[in-house]
Amino acid sequence: MGSSEIMYDVNSFVIAVVLLVAMGVAMRVGRIIGKSGSLHHNDESKSQVGAVQGSLLGLLALLLGFTFSLALKRYDDRSRAVVDEANAIGTAWLRADFLSESRQNEAKALLSRYGLTRFEAGRVPASDLERRDGLVSAAEEIFAKLWTIAGIEVQEVGGPAAVSFAGSLNDMIDSLGSRDAAIERHVPEPVLFLMFATFVLLGSILGYSSGLTLVKAGFPIYAMMFLIVALVFVIIDLDRPRRGIIAVNQDPLRMVSESMSEAVN
Repeated sequence: MGSSEIMYDVNSFVIAVVLLVAMGVAMRVGRIIGKSGSLHHNDESKSQVGAVQGSLLGLLALLLGFTFSLALKRYDDRSRAVVDEANAIGTAWLRADFLSESRQNEAKALLSRYGLTRFEAGRVPASDLERRDGLVSAAEEIFAKLWTIAGIEVQEVGGPAAVSFAGSLNDMIDSLGSRDAAIERHVPEPVLFLMFATFVLLGSILGYSSGLTLVKAGFPIYAMMFLIVALVFVIIDLDRPRRGIIAVNQDPLRMVSESMSEAVN
């Protein structure tokens, strides 16, 4: 990560538990305040609290839908980036067949190493920044050697085959940049903080309403709280590549890497 993010650095389970506790505490405090002032409220003021409670539930639903959509889109972008990079590497591998015999084997060996390096980079936990940066640097060094081969091929042999191989390498490095950029994109933290603040405020209003009516919160209220926390956990987990339960499928790169390694060996 280029910069530290609280919602990204803290464990998803910890965030979910803290949110659940915060909502429970807010509900308890709200109930105490509502119960102490219940004698000073009439039916109209109580109905007003109910209206505010309904409005907060609507706002919460909107925020949940918006945030979940953002997190899911970024997850889809990362999944698509893996497929695109695997396709770009596979295309470069196929076009290496048209290189002159003196450079074909070297290019294919480098492409095989490149594919394995990129596959390994996709499996490194997001918290292991040093190893991840090292694998990215290694991939860039391998690419530099491939680009040198392509340049020599164009100068000495020329023709559409040499140019097409250079073009496939260009697509390959573009895919590397796109994939790494997709990993860095997350749901903006202010959106998450706003959503969490709405959760806590809703908990206090639910408790306040319960105190006013002198009716204890029942199973539906607590079920809703647990469902909200579960949705938050899924949203945060979706937004964390290579960290958490929901991970981007790396099979496209794995299959390309394995097929190239078998051909080289």
